[in-house]
Amino acid sequence: MVATTTARKPLGQLLLDSGLVTAEQLELVLQEQKKHNHQKLLGELLVELQICSDDQITEALASAYGVPYARISPKLADAQTIALLPKEFLEKHQVLPLFLVENVLTVAVSEPANLFLLEEIERISGFSVQLVAATARDIKSTLQTYLPNDKVFVIDEIMDDAKLEEFTLIEEKIEDIGDLKEAAGDSPVIKLVNYIVYTAVREGASDVHIEPNESALRIRLRVDGRLVEKMRPPAMMASAVASRIKIMAGLDISERRLPQDGGIHVMMDKRPVDLRVSTMPGRHGEKVVIRIIDNDKASVNLEKLGFGVDTLKEWRRLINLPHGILLVTGPTGSGKTTSLYAALKEINVDDVNICTIEDPVEYNLAGVNQFQVNERAGFTFASALRSLLRQDPDVIMVGEIRDGETARLATQGALTGHMVLSTLHTNDAPGAITRLINLGIEPYLVAASVTGVLAQRLVRKLCPQCRQPYTPAPNELRILERTVGAVEKLYKPVGCSACRNLGFVGRIGIYELFAPTDEMYEMIANGATLHNLKVMAKKGGMLSLRDDGMEKVRSGITTLEEVYRATA
Repeated sequence: MVATTTARKPLGQLLLDSGLVTAEQLELVLQEQKKHNHQKLLGELLVELQICSDDQITEALASAYGVPYARISPKLADAQTIALLPKEFLEKHQVLPLFLVENVLTVAVSEPANLFLLEEIERISGFSVQLVAATARDIKSTLQTYLPNDKVFVIDEIMDDAKLEEFTLIEEKIEDIGDLKEAAGDSPVIKLVNYIVYTAVREGASDVHIEPNESALRIRLRVDGRLVEKMRPPAMMASAVASRIKIMAGLDISERRLPQDGGIHVMMDKRPVDLRVSTMPGRHGEKVVIRIIDNDKASVNLEKLGFGVDTLKEWRRLINLPHGILLVTGPTGSGKTTSLYAALKEINVDDVNICTIEDPVEYNLAGVNQFQVNERAGFTFASALRSLLRQDPDVIMVGEIRDGETARLATQGALTGHMVLSTLHTNDAPGAITRLINLGIEPYLVAASVTGVLAQRLVRKLCPQCRQPYTPAPNELRILERTVGAVEKLYKPVGCSACRNLGFVGRIGIYELFAPTDEMYEMIANGATLHNLKVMAKKGGMLSLRDDGMEKVRSGITTLEEVYRATA
């Protein structure tokens, strides 16, 4: 039964009445909605801005429309009940049949106000319908579990602890391919692989290394940039584990002499996670590396990356310019892609055509046209960019400028009225200027097109639960006072259960933003040396990577050792 109209209120008023938002927050979101020409729902923006959760909004709507609110999961659903409605209807409308009791069908929906949908469900099913409200996220993840989809592997019931004694059923190394496929499907092997993936995603790992040697199978996770060993199953499991992962990734399990690459899609905590699998034949068997692409990480806002106030203000000015080249530089694994995605998310509005060329596409960005290069097919960064310039783009993100041709096309795009964002591998921000010149771009064209360069590194953040203050040594004081002034205390890592006894939790960026002035542009056009550019940038107030790192040391976010390691 749906509530009468007298009981209904606008969503914003409902959230205000329940104390979930303040009047100021609601006004902020309404202003944001105007910016999007009311193309985005209020609830959608509240979740995007992390003011409310999906659950809070759905619960408020359920209360307003007089229907129960339910937290659903695959364990609550029944395959036979779900089959009462056509698969296409379920996927199109995101509804989930839950129970059929005395000819009353209970169905979970995310929009309890949609009376037309209620009537359509009754017409198709032939039963009276009782609605419950649930989040679209919960409904989608449960449907993906039950509806046929050979591309999605769902991690369901997982072991709480890895008891490796249970995996000793495989007692000898298997060489026969037929036996290997059968062994890869054994329950202990499946459980072990599931546990490895589950643990890696839960602990925020970026990569999983599965390394066979003579005596054991070493499993290591890369967490916050450092490899941490998790377990050592018996060595005889190596072939079966590698084969299980290859089956999941759609690779050839009979080919163990050549490297292979593939992908797996899993459901984890009701959200999709992509896994990129790479195998490499070694002396004691195949080494497997799994790269974890967690779309939750793509939703990071610029404010959360670690920018200083002035740097963030200047970076926002640069990404909102109508044309030019903006570069992000740093080594592999320094967070360049995350920074670019956060920038694209900030400028992604309905009247702007944003296109990306990536290798590979790391995360899915709603409202952005993403293209993946294919070197084997001849679809390179350069050829993709050449074609993309004819697709009427406003903003182009090129995953990396690797060669002179891509650099020339990026320059051409910037000079013809497009905003081009890309990455380079240089040690600092001014170094990107000389790198472009070395790739064959004339200095005057570099000066005419490059609007800014952001260099970055990642440092580990001290665990807020166990970090310990200490009085800095005289040499530490001298180092800090040269850049950030007087310091009374610093913090050091200790280690606790919250940080897995590492003393650090997560990472934060340190940044160096080079935004050339007119005088610098003239120097670039005249072929200025890298040293002269650095001196001029420093005079103009540019904070170096180390300077920005020292500010974070002074604030108790990280340590001197972390900053020196990242900026050595």
